[in-house]
Amino acid sequence: MAKAKILYGCSDCGAEAPKWAGQCGDCGAWNTLVEITASSTPASARTARYAGFAGEAKGLKVQKLDSVSPDDVARVKTGSTEFDRVLGGGLVAGSVVLLGGDPGIGKSTLLLQILTHLGELNPLYITGEESLQQVSARAYRLGLKADDLSLLIETRVEDILSAAQKENPGVMVVDSIQTMYTDELQSAPGAVAQVRESAAQLVRYAKQTQTTIFLVGHVTKEGTLAGPRVLEHMVDTVLYFEGDSGSRYRLIRAMKNRYGAVNELGVFAMTDKGLREVSNPSAIFLSQHEEAVPGSVVMVTLEGSRPLLVEVQALVDESHLSNPRRVTTGLEHNRLAMLLAVLHRHGGIVTHDQDVFANVVGGVRVTETGADLAVVIAIKSSLSNRTLPDDLIVFGEIGLAGEIRPVPNGQERLHEAMKHGFKRAVIPKGNEPQKAIKGLEVIGVSRLDEALSSID
Repeated sequence: MAKAKILYGCSDCGAEAPKWAGQCGDCGAWNTLVEITASSTPASARTARYAGFAGEAKGLKVQKLDSVSPDDVARVKTGSTEFDRVLGGGLVAGSVVLLGGDPGIGKSTLLLQILTHLGELNPLYITGEESLQQVSARAYRLGLKADDLSLLIETRVEDILSAAQKENPGVMVVDSIQTMYTDELQSAPGAVAQVRESAAQLVRYAKQTQTTIFLVGHVTKEGTLAGPRVLEHMVDTVLYFEGDSGSRYRLIRAMKNRYGAVNELGVFAMTDKGLREVSNPSAIFLSQHEEAVPGSVVMVTLEGSRPLLVEVQALVDESHLSNPRRVTTGLEHNRLAMLLAVLHRHGGIVTHDQDVFANVVGGVRVTETGADLAVVIAIKSSLSNRTLPDDLIVFGEIGLAGEIRPVPNGQERLHEAMKHGFKRAVIPKGNEPQKAIKGLEVIGVSRLDEALSSID
């Protein structure tokens, strides 16, 4: 028997190399090359194996773009408004959704709940990590009626596709993709090549049979999806579970969506009966202080198409270190350093001898630049030990020249603040409404010094 050829694959990008090296030559990542076994299956055999799905190529037809209807694809509701929002409106036939998150955060629980609401689609749940008794016990504990749910414990992709052809499910869950393997390769399950090839076969099946497939993915200690980066390119939608497993609330964020908007956010609460959607997520991100405290201000951030009210907190304290600390939670660290420099140059506020801590309450992560003005005002409030009005709302981007730039969807942000009882808003002048909003005093500012003086 011929000796199997050994190659080395990058766990980040999936590139292969004939020998080990400390750095991947394709993506430049360090210490990511792992040993894999090259495929010994002839190309002709692989082609023949897919012949049952692919059909004859001579039947292909090239079409002009204007001959294809631009109408929205049909969607199926999952029974969860928050999950439908993240997906872009519901399930799309033939789509492949990759759901990643930390262990124990609720991935399997959520998908099991979703499948029980899709009985008319003949759902199939495939588990490679748990026994059938464990899945059944979870459904019983959550009080789910899963009479129409079919279960299969299997890790070989060829057997999974064979069972799927017999059952003909409309929606299928594979938990998880890192436990799957294919006979095409000789490497162990979870290897870079195995994850890539297993996902490729499942994606091919979904497209050719119009079956919606959910793939559960593991994450690394850095919080990224385990396996090759090409895995995220192969699927249609990539969803991430966010939040601390010890916290009650869970956030699902769409990082990629070919059928909807990215950065949509779904908010859930973990209960003894599983994940329950939160109808008013702004309420959970606002702290309930008995009295006003310095260094705290409320802003309106935009998550996808949804405006959310979140509380931004800052703590400025005297530093005894040669390099004062700059710590952020839920905000970009480098952005804080830039804002402190702008605050010094254009606001006259010195923090080079102060430790600065910035935090977004509730565990939400704010990535947009509309949080700049809120962070700066919270820092000034903490440094001067002066409280801000509890009915004040703030948002806006700050440029390096000290100008306050407008942010997208300013009107929607103001209306969201008004619905929650806020009476005063400090916003960029470019976001000022053309018509006055009853019950809301809007202060438009164009420079940083104007914004700082407006709260004095």
